[in-house]
Amino acid sequence: MGKQLFLILNFVLLWWWSSITISGSYSQNQTDRLALASFKNAIHEDPFGVLSSWNDSTHHCEWQGVFCSKRHPGRVTSLVLRSQGLEGFLSAHIGNLSFLRVMVLQNNSFRGEIQPQIGNLFRLRNLDLSNNSFGGPIPSNLSHCLNLEILNLIDNQLVGGIHFDLGSLTRLKQLRLSKNSLVGPIPRWIGNLSQLQQLSLAINELSGEIPKELSKLKRLTLFQLRSNKLTGEVPTGILNNSDLYAFGVSHNQLRGSFLNDVGTASPSLYFLGASYNLFTGMIPSTLTNATGLENLILLNNNFHGPIPKNLGSLKGLNVIALGSN
Repeated sequence: MGKQLFLILNFVLLWWWSSITISGSYSQNQTDRLALASFKNAIHEDPFGVLSSWNDSTHHCEWQGVFCSKRHPGRVTSLVLRSQGLEGFLSAHIGNLSFLRVMVLQNNSFRGEIQPQIGNLFRLRNLDLSNNSFGGPIPSNLSHCLNLEILNLIDNQLVGGIHFDLGSLTRLKQLRLSKNSLVGPIPRWIGNLSQLQQLSLAINELSGEIPKELSKLKRLTLFQLRSNKLTGEVPTGILNNSDLYAFGVSHNQLRGSFLNDVGTASPSLYFLGASYNLFTGMIPSTLTNATGLENLILLNNNFHGPIPKNLGSLKGLNVIALGSN
C-alpha cells in the first residue's frame, strides 16, 4: 500500500511539474507571438506581401524574417526585414522580444520615434534601423543594451544630441549615425569605446572640435565626419592607425596641418578626403608610405608648396583632387 501511494504521489508531482513547464513554455511562446503580431499591426503598407506568412495557421518561428532559438524553442532571436518597402511605425511591444539578438529593418519606410522599449532587449547585439524615416531623439534607453555591437541609424530624421548615457555601450564595434540632423558636440566618451572599428557621423550638424580622446581608438577602420560644422584641428594620432582604410572630414571648418600623420603607420589607407576646410601646410612626400591609397581629395584648402613627385609611385591612386589651394 505504501509503495502504491509513493508511486501515485510521484506521478502526481511529475504531472504537476510538466503542466507548469508546458504552461510556462506556452506563455513565453505567446509573449513573442503577440509582440510580433503587434509589430505587424503597426505596419500599414506591405507591398511585397512579406508579412502574409504572419498568420494563425503558421508557427511564428516560420514567419518570413523571423528566426528562433534552438536552445529555447519559440523564442525569437532575430528579426530581419531588409528592403521590403514596409511603411508604418515601430510597435512598442518589440521590447517584449527578450531573446532578440538581431533586429535589421534597414531600407524601409518606418516613421515616428524609435521606441524606448528597445532598451529592454538586453541580449541585443545588432540594431540596424538605417535608411528609414525615424524622427525624434536617439533613445537614451539604448544604453541598457550592454551587449550591443552594431548601432546603425544612418539616413533617418533623428534630432538632438548624442546622449551621454550611450557611453555605457562599451562593446560597440560600429557606431553609424550619419545622415540625420544631430546637433551638439562629438562626445568625448566615444574615445573609450576600445572595440570600435567604424565611426560614421557624417552629414549632421555636429559642432565644436574633434575630441582628442578619439586618438585612443586603435581599431578604427572607418572614420567619417564629413559635412558637419566642426572646427579646430584633427587630433594627432587619429591617422596613425594601421587598420584605418577610410578617413573623411570634408566640408567642415577644420584647420591646421594633419597630413604628416599619414605615414608608415597607415598602410591600409585607401581613401583620404579633407576637402573644403581651412587646412594649411605642405603635402608631405611621406604620403607615399600609404601604399594602398586610391583616393586623395584635398580640394579647397590652403595647402601650398610643390606636389611631391613621388606621388606617382602610388600605383593604385585613381583619384587625386588638389584644386583651389
